[in-house]
Amino acid sequence: MKKRILTALLAIAMLTSMVACGGKDNNTPSSDNAETGAQTGTETGGETGGETGGDTGGETGDTAAATDMNIAMVTDSGDITDQSFNQTTYESAKAWAEENGVPFTYYKPESDSTEARNASVDQAVAAGANVILLPGYLFAATVVDQAEMYPDVKFIALDVGAGDILENAVGEGYTYNPADYDVTEYYNIDNVYCATYQEAISGYMAGYTAVKLGYKHLGFLGGMAVPAVTRFGYGYVQGADAAAKELGIENEVIVEYVVGGQFSGDADITAYMDTWYSSRDVEVVFACGGGIYTSAAEAAQKAGGKVIGVDSDQAPVIDAAYGDGITVTSAMKGLSTTVKNMLTYIKDGQWGEHVGKIESLGLISETVEENYVQLPIESTQWSDTYTEEDYRALVKDMYDGKVTVSDDISAMPATSITVNDYGSIK
Repeated sequence: MKKRILTALLAIAMLTSMVACGGKDNNTPSSDNAETGAQTGTETGGETGGETGGDTGGETGDTAAATDMNIAMVTDSGDITDQSFNQTTYESAKAWAEENGVPFTYYKPESDSTEARNASVDQAVAAGANVILLPGYLFAATVVDQAEMYPDVKFIALDVGAGDILENAVGEGYTYNPADYDVTEYYNIDNVYCATYQEAISGYMAGYTAVKLGYKHLGFLGGMAVPAVTRFGYGYVQGADAAAKELGIENEVIVEYVVGGQFSGDADITAYMDTWYSSRDVEVVFACGGGIYTSAAEAAQKAGGKVIGVDSDQAPVIDAAYGDGITVTSAMKGLSTTVKNMLTYIKDGQWGEHVGKIESLGLISETVEENYVQLPIESTQWSDTYTEEDYRALVKDMYDGKVTVSDDISAMPATSITVNDYGSIK
């Protein structure tokens, strides 16, 4: 409570400062600074209106006035070309805004820090945004700091859970057990909706599918050992183990497991992947964590190996850059669905039914396409040994509770297959 009172006092100071500074040049993105977003804290790109949901006058004016929505998105440590979390959120929000005649702008913080992300939120609000999308757990501190400061702004925080909020709000002394706290005491629940995803489920699907397709030496390359990445990885291990047991090949299946220590690929991580593919005969690597897939894909390309994508269907991008057929499948989570659903709820006056919630989104149907976690039907490399129909049957069994996946990330899952955990590359 003390933190929230302090935040309120800071809000008064911030608003006073913003009035004093004023001016479009300081707070509003425009086409003039499209090429200098990293320095100014904003990126609007293209021509004026090009990344604000189209022309906000003319035909779109009536709709925008009716909904009174002005949408902004702030990127986390990545950008809108990361082929992952930020890009999916950006493209989904931009498409929704264009379809509904609502202004949309995105902001790229000047640096990878809470202060820079908060500054981008300040800019967005100063420019008139009243709905702000925050994609990624790094925004937990922003939720704590900024939601109280701007009570009239609706915040949609993706991949931000109770543990993320509490770690930032409680600080030193946090027990890392959210059940020990009432999270609602640590942020403004009156204007924030948070969504997390059951990554262990789609990770399980990917590992299970890989083994059923005939791969026996698997790899997992995570970005950093944060909860979402770990859930993907531990689910992947569980899925590979389950498939191996069904096939009676537990003693033949191996999973190599490591995180890079960053959400981008580089020469060191590529060299590590070269060793896996070329020296250890790893056949397929689940690359999980922003742009780190580039290191796995580059090494796979040289060795004739395969990769598994994450968050969205990455096959079109990875295959285009590194060779057709290199991507076996992708462990997806429904960022696009969440973004479009929440914006529609706001437009239709249903925000009150969702605000204040921290939802864990996963399987909601036995129908694959309706779920928040899934594999892509079109690009997954189905075969005679594992077909689309087999996958649909797996999803039904998971939805019916016949197949269960643990989301416990306190320790590597116990398995019958061999799992070699190498910790972190950096």
